[in-house]
Amino acid sequence: MATVPQSQSLPLFYNNLEPLSSQTHADFRVRPANVAPFLAKHHAVPLTVEEFPLVQRRMPIVFSIGDDPVPLALMGLNEGVNTFIDDAGALVDNEVYVPAYIRRYPYLLAKLRPDTDELSLCFDPTSDTIGAFEDGERLFENGEPTELTKGILNFAEQFEQAGQRTGQFMRELKELGILMDGEISIQPEGAQPFVYRGFQMVDEKKLNDLRGDQLRKLTQNGILPLVYAHLFSLSLMRDLFSKQMQQGKMPQQAPPLNAQPLN
Repeated sequence: MATVPQSQSLPLFYNNLEPLSSQTHADFRVRPANVAPFLAKHHAVPLTVEEFPLVQRRMPIVFSIGDDPVPLALMGLNEGVNTFIDDAGALVDNEVYVPAYIRRYPYLLAKLRPDTDELSLCFDPTSDTIGAFEDGERLFENGEPTELTKGILNFAEQFEQAGQRTGQFMRELKELGILMDGEISIQPEGAQPFVYRGFQMVDEKKLNDLRGDQLRKLTQNGILPLVYAHLFSLSLMRDLFSKQMQQGKMPQQAPPLNAQPLN
């Protein structure tokens, strides 16, 4: 059975990838998922730029460290802490926005061969939402993809396109040199401060010092509002810290925020 070459590193959440086939998976069905246990211990989720306006009011938006940074929505400030999901993987608040990266799982567009740019719809066979079940919606009828499968493919294609636009956004920020190492110190009453590092953010001083032509370009290509969405969202760091305290999820120390790749 064909699988994605394992020399390729798998994205966050995925344990394996297998191309979806009308022959091999003719009897496969999809069960609705009300919980996401795979998410319960993850505090940072990749984000696309289209989601910034929705996320900025709910979660801090930061950028990962390294040579190829990606936007991240923070669901917790510490490794293994998610304040929006309980231990069973259920939403704590049904009004919470769920990033597209999460909603895409267990599906993914991936290259099956390194010598071509063609992408195939794949899925994680370890997911309990897809399989040869007696119940659920069918993926294929008479050898043809159902409307459900077409919808899954369309969503995966839209996410892939959004990922490309997000990559261009990040390249613009890097070329302008306005990213800086982030640090935030939060001091609970009567306690030592918690200092969080290991992420990047936009340097407001460098942003304000950009030339007029650079700022016009950022405005014209729609990047400047996204930058401000990121900056406004940083005020939610303290709200997230308070949620961790209320939920009893505070560690003894505050290790650096870890980054996850956007795939």
